[in-house]
Amino acid sequence: TYNSRAQGWWENVRLLIWGPSGKLLVEDQELQDRIKEMLDAGIEVLACVGCAKSYGIVDQLTAIGVDVIPAGQPLTDMLKSGWKVLTY
Repeated sequence: TYNSRAQGWWENVRLLIWGPSGKLLVEDQELQDRIKEMLDAGIEVLACVGCAKSYGIVDQLTAIGVDVIPAGQPLTDMLKSGWKVLTY
């Protein structure tokens, strides 16, 4: 994700954190540091609010700088408007 933006491969890059990835993020300082690098590089970092609530991590994600949102509709809109999705 970071290199996609830093190398100019894509002008707009978003990272959507879904499911247990959010729980891992709030427990791992190294991952938090990487997210901060992404934010500093202009990458929009989002997390699904439903997932975050299920793990009780909304406040922790927000403190890292992640926008915690209802993600279903925005993801659908991105797909319909031609955004490319990379999953890992």
